[in-house]
Amino acid sequence: MILKASQRSGAKQLGLHLLKTEENEHVEIHEVSGFVSESVMGAMNEAYAAARGTKCQRYLFSMSLSPPAHESVRVETFEKALGDIEERLGLTGQPRIVVFHEKEGRRHCHAVWSRIDAETMTAKELPFFKNKLNEIAKQLYLENGWSMPKGFANPKLRDARNFTLDEWQQAKRAGLDPRELKSAVQECWKQSDGAAAFASALEERGLFLARGDRRGFVAVTIDGDVFALARMIDAKSKDVASRLGNPAKLRSVEETKQFIGEQIAPRLSSYIAEAKRIAHHNMQPLVAKREALKVRHQAERQAFDKSITARWNEEQRIRSSRLRKGIAGAWDFLTGKYFKTRKQNEMEAKFARERDSHERHALIHAQHKDRQALQELVKENRRKEAERILGLYRDAAKFRQMREGERDTDRDRGSITLKPKRDRGLDLG
Repeated sequence: MILKASQRSGAKQLGLHLLKTEENEHVEIHEVSGFVSESVMGAMNEAYAAARGTKCQRYLFSMSLSPPAHESVRVETFEKALGDIEERLGLTGQPRIVVFHEKEGRRHCHAVWSRIDAETMTAKELPFFKNKLNEIAKQLYLENGWSMPKGFANPKLRDARNFTLDEWQQAKRAGLDPRELKSAVQECWKQSDGAAAFASALEERGLFLARGDRRGFVAVTIDGDVFALARMIDAKSKDVASRLGNPAKLRSVEETKQFIGEQIAPRLSSYIAEAKRIAHHNMQPLVAKREALKVRHQAERQAFDKSITARWNEEQRIRSSRLRKGIAGAWDFLTGKYFKTRKQNEMEAKFARERDSHERHALIHAQHKDRQALQELVKENRRKEAERILGLYRDAAKFRQMREGERDTDRDRGSITLKPKRDRGLDLG
């Protein structure tokens, strides 16, 4: 189970994120404990108010618990993990909020603790919490028999394409898949032995090598977004410079953007926009299926919860009827029959709760399978559309090379000025 955590403020923003239904297909408030309020936003307001009485700025401890993609994890497993985390970090007894999110057929958990100790009005210290959580995460993989990621088994085997948060957000704003983007740049780097070959390989993928203002070498997308090259290939700046030479020989970022605008963007932007429009159109039937599945699953859960509530109430009525009242009840108390009956009722109630939990988990597990099957279709559709758009980027590089080839030919013929040629275009389908 991947555990990610941070000490933070911004209670209102965090509360809204926990309740967000736009990105999540199901949001379940599992627990709000230790607060006067029983709502998430009310609890967040309390945490903020308590922090105002201290000098603590980051008064919340927020974390996410993400199990392996295709594992069906019971609520009890999450609860045990939260208990282990509280004990290890010294958060036992602190007010907390637990919310489950589900999307794309997967469930993950968000937990938020108030760091403020109400008795001492001081913040709980959390030294080396990342190291401690890493140890707990490894233990969870071992306890549950899950396949452990290579990065856990050996840090040197960690996925080199992992982005930082800033890189992820920047790539998302650029409309690109960050892992694919970083992987593409690393592939170009491995197969190139110099600046010219590297620049050519990048351009086949819709990227352009340029000189950054303060970051040495950068990659510029056809849309004008800029990415630091050293961070993309996980190399030191001096190693990049030793292979690519002096960045002063390259165009600046602004010059590169101007070049893209003059030579490529006017012609290909319409093709790329059309491809994205087609991709969006092709995705609509799957989006409609996803929304229909979401509505159906929510209705099934509501009907199930209603049925088990009714069953629980009926079983409670039967259990209560066993405890006689009045003189008969007093006699049962004196003879010990009352205690035997109460013990029987407690055991039956315990088994009934476990039964209800198992049945609800089975329902959610079946729904996850349906959603994961649909998600495979979504992924395949995205892959095909991504290949189409990537083909357009490759065509952009070919178009540029063709135009440069024409200019080289003119120079070889001794022409002094470059006369504009009729644009034969490129049939991009």
